[in-house]
Amino acid sequence: MPAEIMPDVLTAERAHLAAAREALRRMREHAASLSADMAADWVSRKYLEALLDQRVAALADHPDTPLFFGRLDRDAEQARESPDDEPGASRESGDPDEGAGLPMIYVGRRHVHDDGGDRRPLVLDWRAPVCRAFYQAGPADTMGWRLRRRFGFHGGELTAFEDEPLDAPVHTSALLTAEIERPRTGPMRDIVATIQPEQDVIVRADLGRTVCVQGAPGTGKTAVGLHRAAYLLFTHRERLARSGVLIVGPNRAFLAYISSVLPALGEVRVDQATVDDLLGAPTGAEPAGASAVKGDARMAEVLRKALWRHIRKPEEGLVYTSGVAKYRVADHEVREIAAGLRGTTRYAAGRDMFAQRLAHRILVQMERRGGAPDDRVQDQVVRSRPMKALLEAVWPKVTPEIVLHGLLADADTLHAAARGVLTDEEQAAILWPKPPRSHRSAKWTAADRALLDELADLIERTRSLGHLVVDEAQDLSAMQLRSLGRRCAAGSATVLGDIAQGTTPWSARSWDEVLGHLGQEGEVTELAVGFRVPGSVLDFAAGLLPHIASGLAAPRSLRPGTGALTVRRTDALEEDAADTARGLLELEGTVGLIVPDAAVLAYSVALAAAGVEHGVLDTESTGEDERLQVVPATLAKGLEFDHVVVAEPAAIAAAEERGLARLYVVLTRAVTSLTVLHAEPLPDQLPAAPHA
Repeated sequence: MPAEIMPDVLTAERAHLAAAREALRRMREHAASLSADMAADWVSRKYLEALLDQRVAALADHPDTPLFFGRLDRDAEQARESPDDEPGASRESGDPDEGAGLPMIYVGRRHVHDDGGDRRPLVLDWRAPVCRAFYQAGPADTMGWRLRRRFGFHGGELTAFEDEPLDAPVHTSALLTAEIERPRTGPMRDIVATIQPEQDVIVRADLGRTVCVQGAPGTGKTAVGLHRAAYLLFTHRERLARSGVLIVGPNRAFLAYISSVLPALGEVRVDQATVDDLLGAPTGAEPAGASAVKGDARMAEVLRKALWRHIRKPEEGLVYTSGVAKYRVADHEVREIAAGLRGTTRYAAGRDMFAQRLAHRILVQMERRGGAPDDRVQDQVVRSRPMKALLEAVWPKVTPEIVLHGLLADADTLHAAARGVLTDEEQAAILWPKPPRSHRSAKWTAADRALLDELADLIERTRSLGHLVVDEAQDLSAMQLRSLGRRCAAGSATVLGDIAQGTTPWSARSWDEVLGHLGQEGEVTELAVGFRVPGSVLDFAAGLLPHIASGLAAPRSLRPGTGALTVRRTDALEEDAADTARGLLELEGTVGLIVPDAAVLAYSVALAAAGVEHGVLDTESTGEDERLQVVPATLAKGLEFDHVVVAEPAAIAAAEERGLARLYVVLTRAVTSLTVLHAEPLPDQLPAAPHA
């Protein structure tokens, strides 16, 4: 309903927005005034100070972000049946009954209440149970509500509204469409105002469920995963505050791109990391064939065998002296204890249990001789020199680095551990041709880091988180997925990706495979309707699907995108790309110039020569200070730009083993327009497109 037709309504809504902002300011001032001095000790005071700081940060008001984006009006009959003072109705954010008795609610990014005695809610957090109706209610089920109102904003200023009777046929919302198509500036923003019903079902999935989302480009799978994390933190705050939530992305540029989403929703206690952050940055490189073997799930068995081979048969028993008395545990008894523990627990725990059981045998002998030893005596036996010597001889202390160095540096050790698991050719592929002198001088590759993490867990248990969000999961090796699975072994996960966008040599061919390596049982939900990528662009890129993921249906877009695709052949690629990018900068929104990795410098130089300001993405920088960014093809995944220029698709496709999948990723980064420039013929797998 256009605002100019009902100016009084718009004025009233603006007044409510002003009142809500003022109430939020008072809530933040109150939180800032609280003191941690009441804490009983220094540690408690520091902990309380951190909590108060987080509370103040969560209540920050962002002037350019609307405090609420929607409203629900209840049926008059329903309102009479559920009065404001309904028994049990709560006014505290996050309570199940929040807003249940209100005839009208405003839906926004966080809870805001006035400071009266009843703490009347002015805005309800979109994650509150009652707000589910804003996303799900419709003619089939109005869920007790009569009207849905959407608001239009420019910056933080309320400019328009649109009413949708919930018992009427569904119509396309102009405000919703405008919000989806709004030009992109800076990092990814939240999508709370535009969450679709099928996305909302995923977002509100129970904490105990692992959800896997197969999402075509532009379907919002990353945003859905982030919003599910925000929803779970809201619904299970105390539990997840103890166990933790972690977002894992493909690279630092991607994490920087999504870094603003959760803080904008008031969630400031979520860690974000890449696989390298978790497992350790690689310091070496190796052929793709070696990495593929090391990334295979069979390596877990090889590592298990290699670790437990460090336990050796004792050549002699244990002799413990106390005063003039000597106590002995015969060598066959030592072998019996070691054999009983070998492989039944973590290596380090088994070593401790081995020492304790030997010490217990000594204590039994002491008791038989009339002594009365206690736990202190047993500890003395465990710490004694003879015990330490026996432990080192039979069950030595090891580190992951020691075990992996011994495995990869010695052909006999590798063959003994890999016999019946890896072929001779596979063993030869991972054996170091020139072994480093020790584990301290080894240059560990990315694949090695996952093996080290597997060994670390075999030695000592990895701590599990409450919830893990993994994006671009299809690109992770089986061993990397096992590493992540250990970090949610006692929790759940949200697994995001697109099989068609798998670009590594070990990319998964199915989500059952991914979930199996993670050790999680989950449901696979497919998002095939795109909201961001224009239809003409998506159709062009989808021509590659039969060659990279034949089992997937072609995605479709809700936006036709007429005129969004331009394909042009040129003999001056770099100069033409610079001119095209300069012209696109005259339009609203961001521009991404995606080029083969080896050509990044050449295109940057061409832009500089043309006087075009730009940033260059690398693994540590997003270049987000500039509207135009030069993007290496291998870093384009997960990013999006209003306008994209792709230079030389054939070179991108030829640069790696799964180059066609990489090209599919690159061609689907555009929100408004895609310009493809090429000097070489386009790959045959691309459909014919009209050339400019």
